[in-house]
Amino acid sequence: MTTARPEAVPYADGRLLDVHRPAATDSGPAPVVLLWHGSGPDERDVLHTLAQEAAGLGLLVLVPDWRSDRADGGRADLLASLAFARRNAAAYGGDPDRFVLAGWSLGGREAVAVATHPDTPAELRPTAAVGIASAYGRPAATTGDVPLDHLAAGPSPVPVLLVLGTTDEVVPGWLTHQLHAVAPTAELLELPTDHAGVVMTTYDPGADRCLPATDPATLAAGRRTAALLARAAGLR
Repeated sequence: MTTARPEAVPYADGRLLDVHRPAATDSGPAPVVLLWHGSGPDERDVLHTLAQEAAGLGLLVLVPDWRSDRADGGRADLLASLAFARRNAAAYGGDPDRFVLAGWSLGGREAVAVATHPDTPAELRPTAAVGIASAYGRPAATTGDVPLDHLAAGPSPVPVLLVLGTTDEVVPGWLTHQLHAVAPTAELLELPTDHAGVVMTTYDPGADRCLPATDPATLAAGRRTAALLARAAGLR
């Protein structure tokens, strides 16, 4: 895991994105992961630990705030962050030819929807998609379509990798298995943890948000999510 603080940069008017830079290497530009958080408004900090872990594996990880409670369901924020990342990844030392779009919970549905939708413009389409503890049977704000439906209608244009927590009671694993059934070539990682644990966090009822995990088993499970992000980007 890297320990450097991420740089917060604006990706749109009043909207911020954290830049988690990879550990220093001599191997040229780093693969890029744009990582979308879940439905809680402006919770990029929830994914800080996972992003730092992934950066430690050699990835440039970009984590934007976005708001699902806006009238458009967060569509403008999500698409603006994607456009920003595609335009500016190289300026932060990233390789735009190795660009993974990933998301957790509601963010995962949106990531898979955009990455696999047939109408996504070529300049925005990532090279792979990762859905982490997500459900895919409802319309995505970004595309207006149900990911489960358009993947059932035809193969994905990019590799899809899926993560679920076997003890997840928020988004049960069978919702991920639904997508895997219509996209059987997708890689599936099942982790012995819950909805928060897949991203190296634990839910705190008092704070009503996910906070960084300290339990070794939870951290170990979440590290496997980070390793999957690296694999999606072609690192391992």
